[in-house]
Amino acid sequence: MNDNEQLITDDNSYSGSDSESESSLNDSGSYESSFSDCSSDEETESSDDLTQVRNFCELDITNPPSPPPRFPFTANPAVHLNIDLSNGTLQFLDIFFDDNLLEIIVSETNKYADRTIRNSNLRRKSRAKKWEPTTKNEIQVFLALNILQGIVKKPDVEQYWSKRHSTSTPFFTKIMSYRRFHLIHRYLHFSDDTKFDAKTHECPKLQKLWPIIKHLNTRYRETITPERDVTIDESLMLYKGRLHWKQYIPLKRSRFGIKSFILCESKSGYVYQLIIYTGKDTLFDDNYQHLCKSSQVVMTLMQPLLNKGYCLTTDNYYTSPELADILINRRTDINGTLKLTRKDVPKELQKKKLKLGEICAYQRGKVCLIKWMDKKAVSLLSTIHNPIMIEVPSYKNEVRKKPKVVMEYNNTMGGVDRMDQHLTNYPVTKKRGKKYYKKIFFHLLDVSLWNAFVLYQKHGGKYSHLNFRLDIIDRLIERHGTVNEKKGRPGILPNPLRLTERHFLEVIGPSDKKLRPTRQCFVCCSKRNDFGKRVRKETRYFCPDCDVGLCLSPCFTIYHTKAEF
Repeated sequence: MNDNEQLITDDNSYSGSDSESESSLNDSGSYESSFSDCSSDEETESSDDLTQVRNFCELDITNPPSPPPRFPFTANPAVHLNIDLSNGTLQFLDIFFDDNLLEIIVSETNKYADRTIRNSNLRRKSRAKKWEPTTKNEIQVFLALNILQGIVKKPDVEQYWSKRHSTSTPFFTKIMSYRRFHLIHRYLHFSDDTKFDAKTHECPKLQKLWPIIKHLNTRYRETITPERDVTIDESLMLYKGRLHWKQYIPLKRSRFGIKSFILCESKSGYVYQLIIYTGKDTLFDDNYQHLCKSSQVVMTLMQPLLNKGYCLTTDNYYTSPELADILINRRTDINGTLKLTRKDVPKELQKKKLKLGEICAYQRGKVCLIKWMDKKAVSLLSTIHNPIMIEVPSYKNEVRKKPKVVMEYNNTMGGVDRMDQHLTNYPVTKKRGKKYYKKIFFHLLDVSLWNAFVLYQKHGGKYSHLNFRLDIIDRLIERHGTVNEKKGRPGILPNPLRLTERHFLEVIGPSDKKLRPTRQCFVCCSKRNDFGKRVRKETRYFCPDCDVGLCLSPCFTIYHTKAEF
């Protein structure tokens, strides 16, 4: 617990009896306090909901009323899994990428590949003619290599299979050939395009990825019951291709991309549910169509958590008095920053001029609007705070006073940002890529890895995020991979260390298949004949340090003494 957290008292103390607090929730759930008579009798009598007080009244900052009590938290935060940590890390990823999801990927990829190859005129030497149906094991190895590429970063995918000695990574070649990796990535598919009907589909713009999104959202929700404090924010996945619902958000690191609305657990950053924004056709709950878009986002994401006493933290894109009233009616608290131009915000609060450190507040029922002057004016809305100031030590060992609502907002708003920060370090999503649905799929793989890591930590795991991913890769390769022993052509570029150190010539030893095996001479094969084709010459000798075949004379001398040949 840090110093800031030690200065914050527990708000649960306000949910007790009336003798402990001037304010309380009555039998209907309405908030009663000394200022509740600000509204007219007609408005109070005509209202049956939880927000009986309709007019905002200014509070006396020198003697503020007690904060509104929180709604009783009736949920039971837990992870709904029977997992033994000794069984390894892979079981946490298997929760989301289970057999059902892998079956969808395998079947749709094979169907799409067969349909595409059958309906296209391929060149005689096209790689697609060597396509063979993929399997669950191969798809999981394919995913493992994509995760590894987010850790071992290179400018181009083909570089992972490069034979240049200074940049080679032989592990990729041993696990899967580049041609096979490229073919799987090329035909990777997640839905049947032949059965698509725009008039009947739930979300037409995401039809290519809809089975994956639907499956993962369900698994995210079913796996845990989050703790009381949750947060909603948007996340932007970098994408600069042609897509008419692509977003431009200058304050984000990516700026251009595909936006998602995400509901996270505040403390851990676990992604409980997400909605991918697709413009006016974004899929929201039909019960909230009369609300503005930002409120539709909140109510759709919060639907499984309503009426359970959760406390939601949002930024000023979502927060409004209207949304607070709706959430109060569903026994859910909210706090967050606020735009003063929102509907129902008192004009007096908008025009109020404050000096540095000053604070003012208006209240209506459980809804409290607070304006505080820091370096610039900061406006917040809360249903669980009053305008009380607390002392906070600064980095200069000075004691400053800040509103308590500001401190708790800072402590509970970072769930989505924490996830984005970790995904930026080891991104599975490549910067380049024209197919938007493939980029979204790899982004969802990234999110699933993050959720798996959070679950691993909740079970007492000690690995860091990096080591967790590396262990996932190792376990996927061990369980589903096979070592590719097939050797290709010798590397085009010579080993730069051949001109240094001492080198010795050895005879290639016998193998199970051949008693006198040979290899191509590197120097001879770098030459071309009169027809422009490479000369192929076999030799029984090789340099073990450089791992190349070489003729006894003069190729061994040429290779280790001349920079060019």
